[in-house]
Amino acid sequence: MKTVFLLSTIIIVAGALIFLVAKNTKSNSYSKKGDGKKLEASILNYSVKDNGGNIVNLADYKGKVLLIVNVASKCGYTKQYKGLEQIYRKYKDSGFEILAFPCNDFGGQEPGTNEQIADFCSTNYDVTFKLFDKIKVKGDKKEPLYAMLTNNGVTGTDDIGWNFEKFLIAKDGNVVKKFKSKVDPLSDELTSLIESELEK
Repeated sequence: MKTVFLLSTIIIVAGALIFLVAKNTKSNSYSKKGDGKKLEASILNYSVKDNGGNIVNLADYKGKVLLIVNVASKCGYTKQYKGLEQIYRKYKDSGFEILAFPCNDFGGQEPGTNEQIADFCSTNYDVTFKLFDKIKVKGDKKEPLYAMLTNNGVTGTDDIGWNFEKFLIAKDGNVVKKFKSKVDPLSDELTSLIESELEK
């Protein structure tokens, strides 16, 4: 009887250990919900188009701390362009970059062409950080970069909820944290984490 009890205890403990190891094992790639494809977990493995239609390899940003933002010109949060430009100018010489991706996914609030978007940003907010091609950030046709940003070991599997959601990216290209639209670019919550990543 004691032998049976002992064996049962060993099996239960072994099973629990196997479960914990499997749960805590980190992978360098994640599956996009529903399609079974593996997605690279670092943004450095992706290429995107800039505002002028040129291919940009995000590996070029290795060693930089990045803030990736989906932006729009006719949104209640559009005024955040001002704060984004301020933090860009404050930290750019320390190795910080902002990558802005216009999207028209939320209320049709970014109807303009790439050229019109660039003119709007320059004229109204004196934006000097990098603008990229207008993309889809949610749904089945979302940009592969955003498929990874919204499905990884840090931010979970939630889709983008609205314009001006922000992803802080470490120097190695991995996601540090996702910030909702309401988080102001100048908030201590965001700037303190930028500074922390720049110091690493």
